[in-house]
Order: sequence, then structure tokens, then C-alpha cells
Amino acid sequence: MTASVSVGEKKQFVRWFLQSHKMKRRECIWILNYMLSNENLLEKTHFVEEAHYCPRAMVMSSTESKEIPFRFYKGNLMTADAEKSFHDLRLNPEQELYVQLNFPNRPPSPLYLSVLEENPYMPKNASYNDQDRLVAEKVLEESMSAFQEEAILKQIDEALDSSNKEKFFELSELLQSVKNMRKNGE
Repeated sequence: MTASVSVGEKKQFVRWFLQSHKMKRRECIWILNYMLSNENLLEKTHFVEEAHYCPRAMVMSSTESKEIPFRFYKGNLMTADAEKSFHDLRLNPEQELYVQLNFPNRPPSPLYLSVLEENPYMPKNASYNDQDRLVAEKVLEESMSAFQEEAILKQIDEALDSSNKEKFFELSELLQSVKNMRKNGE
């Protein structure tokens, strides 16, 4: 995620988004087109995830999304009235605006990733951090290693059942190698 996104990058993304997705509410199309025509507003617009944590935010969804069609948040107020939010955008283009767009994003679009910014208002406990990711990777590695050992043990049993000494010794050596790698954290 980038820290500073240019107006040109945001325009390119919004154009692509409007061409690629249909919105649940037509007012969302008007708002996004208004953003394209107002560089000052677009400069203060940040595309984030979990925008509802932000002091001034807008959430819009494409028809393919199961999320809410539209929400506007300002301070402690929340509304589904797109006209009120549009009025606020016109009157306060200098205020920071955080926008969350809900749309199918698998695999992630390079254009979307180029404008996606870190949400500065996201509570620490609400997001995954690097430590969580490392723990998850470690669990996955251990699980894969245990699965691999189990598969080798099954093959060793089969070699014993068929009295295949050569295969037994080969697999025993492989098992020892896997155990050593696991023990050394490789």
C-alpha cells in the first residue's frame, strides 16, 4: 500500500472502476464522476479498507458485492442518503475523505492496489499485523512438515510390507532429513 497517491493515479483507477463495475446505487456513479471532475476533492480522497472507522468516509458497493449499497459517515453521524453526502462533498472539498469500494477483487487489481492506502484510523486490534502473519506462516509450515512426515511414514510402512529394503532405507533417510530441517527451523 502506498503512502501518497497522485491525483492522476486516482483518476485512472476511478475511470477503470466505473468502466469495470456496475454500482448498486446510481448516485455512486454520480459521486465518482464528480470526483473525477474535481481535482481538489480527489487530492483529499483516500481509498482505504474499513472506511467506517474514519471521521469522514464513504462506502460504495458494486452489484457483485454482498456489502451495503452506500453509506456516508461524518463524525458520529451515518446516512444512506447519497444526496446529503454529495452536498457535503461539494461544500467541503478541502476535508479529507476516505472511500471504501466493495467489489470482487480476486485476484487484486493492480490499479486498485496502486491507490489503496493504509487506513490511519483503523484500531490496532482490528487489523492483522506482521507478527500475526509470521505466526500464521509458522503454523502453516509446521502443518506442511507434519503432513510430509506422515506421508513418508506411510510409504515406509508400505516398503516394510513389501519387504523392499532399498526403498525402506531411502525413505528412512528422507524422513530423518525432513525431521532435521524441521528441528532447525529451516
